[in-house]
Amino acid sequence: MIRKFTSYIEENDLFNPGNRILLAVSGGLDSIVMTELFQQSGNPVGIAHCNFQLRGDESDGDEEFVQKIAKKFDIPFFTKRFPTSSYAKERKISVQMAARKLRYDWFEEIRATKDFDFIATAHHHDDQIETLFINLLRGTGIAGLHGIPAKQGHLVRPLLFASKQEIENHAKAKQLSYREDSSNTSVKYKRNKIRHQLIPLLHSIQPDYAGNISTTINRIRDTESILRPFIVETSKKLIRKKQDHWVINIAILMELQPLQPWLCELLLPFGFNETTVHDLVSHLYGESGKSFYSPEYRIVKDRDSLILTRRPKTEQPEDHDEYMIKAGETDCYLPLRLQLQILARTPDYQISGSCNQATLDRNKLSFPLTIRKWKPGDFFHPYGMNKRKKLSDFFIDEKISIPEKENTWLLCSGSRIIWVIGHRIDHRFRVTTRTKDLLIIDYLPLT
Repeated sequence: MIRKFTSYIEENDLFNPGNRILLAVSGGLDSIVMTELFQQSGNPVGIAHCNFQLRGDESDGDEEFVQKIAKKFDIPFFTKRFPTSSYAKERKISVQMAARKLRYDWFEEIRATKDFDFIATAHHHDDQIETLFINLLRGTGIAGLHGIPAKQGHLVRPLLFASKQEIENHAKAKQLSYREDSSNTSVKYKRNKIRHQLIPLLHSIQPDYAGNISTTINRIRDTESILRPFIVETSKKLIRKKQDHWVINIAILMELQPLQPWLCELLLPFGFNETTVHDLVSHLYGESGKSFYSPEYRIVKDRDSLILTRRPKTEQPEDHDEYMIKAGETDCYLPLRLQLQILARTPDYQISGSCNQATLDRNKLSFPLTIRKWKPGDFFHPYGMNKRKKLSDFFIDEKISIPEKENTWLLCSGSRIIWVIGHRIDHRFRVTTRTKDLLIIDYLPLT
């Protein structure tokens, strides 16, 4: 098997001799065989083990088992315990999706900081077929049907040439010890249902099903390689990056036909599945404000565009939080950065026209000032108007999008709004001919 292993690595240009490879090792059959093959091949390796804390003592036993293997062969060992269940609940995603994101983010962190060249996982040929059916059921489009790539950036899968049976035979011949994951026999999870129920049925219908499906996967992969450059070029023209969000013009989007397959491919990098895209398409002519979610992103249907943003992290400030600016403070790092200075007003002073700078009458303000998010019922007197206006109406008139509204902060003196930060000051706190002292506040990006 070692000859097949090294040949597969060379034929697919997975990595070069001497490259440092970080092995993702669970302690199960596949990853233990992969570790043994790497030991034979002579490449310098490290071992990374994830304890997802989903199976109690069994998970801890896996961690201890893998650590002993690393110690036995004097291999650098990395392990981490993840609060997988709570992470999944917070993100409103499945435990499987949570575990996937946690482990791959951590693997990449180790690779980048510990001087490894690649990350190797123990996916094998049978995983290819299971993944194909999983993606068919999810409705992931053409990209989900090309199987598991042997190489994807810094991620390599050197066991894709081997079937599960070949891996079992090798482990038996080498008398390798490994851990049995009790969850692998359960049909609670979709992959296990496919493995234990669908695959045996396919084998009974057509014993050589695996080879035929592999041929189809390769054809789909080749077809996608032809289409992908065209899709990428269209995406660059249609999805425009603006600071911390992306904008898709609906009128231009509608010119793409058939619309739903196009939108599936364009939104694929952001994790949107076909069901969500179908729902989105049906609301393109609907009212503004409808939101659509992937695990990490959100799309908001605005007036004439779709606004794509990252979903807020739990550690971000809550909307009800308030932050205080005391008299004399000059540089504040709150949920946003503000620089303050007080100047005596002179006849030649020119007020900036920038919406990111507020020039106010210092003597009309009462410290401490506060910063908070806006809430329904808020009102102020927009600069240039000597009457009050609801903030919600101001946002509509200024055509401020829903994500922008959600990220808008207010600077207040007591209960009165003095600046809708980044937009407009309150007319009552403007500089007049009677103003003696100026408070100048600059809204700066956090660095």
